[in-house]
Amino acid sequence: MGNSLTSVCASQSLHIAMLGLDSAGKTTVLYRLKFNEFVNTVPTIGFNTEKIRLRNGTANGMSCHFWDVGGQEKLRPLWKSYSRCTDGIIYVVDSVDVDRLEEARTELHRITRISENQGTPVLVIANKQDLPRSLPVAELERHLALRELSAGTAWHLQPACAIIGEGLREGLHELCEMIGKRRKALRQKKKR
Repeated sequence: MGNSLTSVCASQSLHIAMLGLDSAGKTTVLYRLKFNEFVNTVPTIGFNTEKIRLRNGTANGMSCHFWDVGGQEKLRPLWKSYSRCTDGIIYVVDSVDVDRLEEARTELHRITRISENQGTPVLVIANKQDLPRSLPVAELERHLALRELSAGTAWHLQPACAIIGEGLREGLHELCEMIGKRRKALRQKKKR
């Protein structure tokens, strides 16, 4: 399984859009991945972009270009531009903010239904799992209606804590596997 990932993706840079509501922890995830340490962040107005070479597991040496786009309501129309034609989408959810889960679900379904994003693999990071009132992933899966994402959209829900980095590498591994499988399927489809 890992060998297919290496052969499919290792020689290319992956384009990953990181989306989610404001205060979900997107920028904290980005800089934990980049520097492997906690970086105190401020709300993103616009976007952050980082090129990160992954350094573990079967994705070792793979280069990813991440676009972390602000999650405030007025910035969400920009998500379409940043997520179009990406290899994968990381959607970060605040596991404690139960009051905004409906809004998070609506935005996730909206972005995955855009024609250019249909079939794009989605990694949902259930952030802030270290906090006492965080919802378990099974409940988040239900609230976000992940099984109702558009047909052909592969997804993985990963419990995580961006501050300490727990779960992030495992989630990226899953995303890279989904991207590799999608690329392989698209190549086979072109051959027909």
